[in-house]
Amino acid sequence: MRLLLSMLPLLIFNACAPRGGFTPPAARVEEATVATTVAFTEGPTADDAGNVYFTEIMNQRILRMTPNGQVSIFREPSNAANGLVIDAEGRLVACEGAAMRGNAVHGKSHLAATAALKPRVTRTDLKTGAVEVLADNYEGKAFNGPNDVTFDGQGRLYFTDLPGAAVYRIDRDKKLTRLLVAPEVQRPNGISITPDDKTLYLVEANGAQNGARLIRAYDLQPDGSLKNMRIHYSFYPGRSADGLCMDTQGNLYAAAGLHQRRGTSETLDTQSGIHVINSEGQRIRFVSVPEDTITNCTFGGPDWKTLYVTAGKGLYTVKNEIAGTRR
Repeated sequence: MRLLLSMLPLLIFNACAPRGGFTPPAARVEEATVATTVAFTEGPTADDAGNVYFTEIMNQRILRMTPNGQVSIFREPSNAANGLVIDAEGRLVACEGAAMRGNAVHGKSHLAATAALKPRVTRTDLKTGAVEVLADNYEGKAFNGPNDVTFDGQGRLYFTDLPGAAVYRIDRDKKLTRLLVAPEVQRPNGISITPDDKTLYLVEANGAQNGARLIRAYDLQPDGSLKNMRIHYSFYPGRSADGLCMDTQGNLYAAAGLHQRRGTSETLDTQSGIHVINSEGQRIRFVSVPEDTITNCTFGGPDWKTLYVTAGKGLYTVKNEIAGTRR
C-alpha cells in the first residue's frame, strides 16, 4: 500500500534527548484528544477512464485523482457529499449530507451553525457538469443525511440515510420508495449489491451500547423490494464497517475497525482495515490500514484490480487478484 494523498499534520512534536548522565523518571503515559479535524476522506468511486472521485467532508470538497496521480478539486463546496458512485451510464451520483444532523465527526459538526443546506441525492453529468437532484425529501420530510449509494443491474439506485435510520430506492423514473426504516434498522451506512442482483448487503454502524454493528443481508427481489433479512457478519463489540465494495466473485470488502477508541462503546476488537468477507459470511482476507478512521473503498484501474481505500486524510491503494465492481 502507498499513501496517495495527505495533508500537513496539525501538530509537530519535538523530543529533547537527555544530556549527561541524568536518567529521567519514567514518563507518564497520556492520550491526546482531537482538537480539530481538517480532512475526512470518504466515498471513493472510479470511472472507466481511470479517474477516482472521492469526498473530503470537513472541507466540503469532491476531489478527483487522474490515472497519473494528479489530484484536483472537482466540486467545492460539495454540500457535505459523502458516498459516491459512478452509475452504469457514467454519471456521478452523490449522497450529500448537508448538515448531517446527528452525525458529527469527533463530536463536532463539520459545518458552520449558520449553514442552511439541504440533504439530497444528486447526479452529475461528467461531460457537461450539469447537476440533477434525484431526491431531497420523502413524503415532504427532509432526509437527515444521505450517506452511501449503490445500484442494481436495472439502473435503480439504493441509498442509506444514516442518522435518519432508513434505506431508500430511486427508480429510473425517479420514483422514491422507502425500503427500510427504524426499528428494522438502526444506523444504516454502507450498502452494496451482488453482481447477480440477488443479494443486497447493508452495514449497521451503531456505536451505542448494544448497538447493531454488523452487515445485514437481504434477498433482492426483481421489483427492487427486500426480503429474508439475516445477519451476514458481525463486528460487535468492535467498530462496525463504514463503506463496502464488492468484487466480481461476490466477495465483500468492508472498511472497518479502529486503532484508538473514540468515546463510544466500540472496542478495538475489530482490526482497522479492509475485511474481505465471502458469500458464506466468512472473513477470508484482511488488509491492514494504518490510519484512523478508515471509511470506504472502491475498485478501479485499467483491469479493475486496484482497490482504493479512504482513511483519515488519505487515499490508499491495494493491488487485488480478483477484479472488482463499482457496486
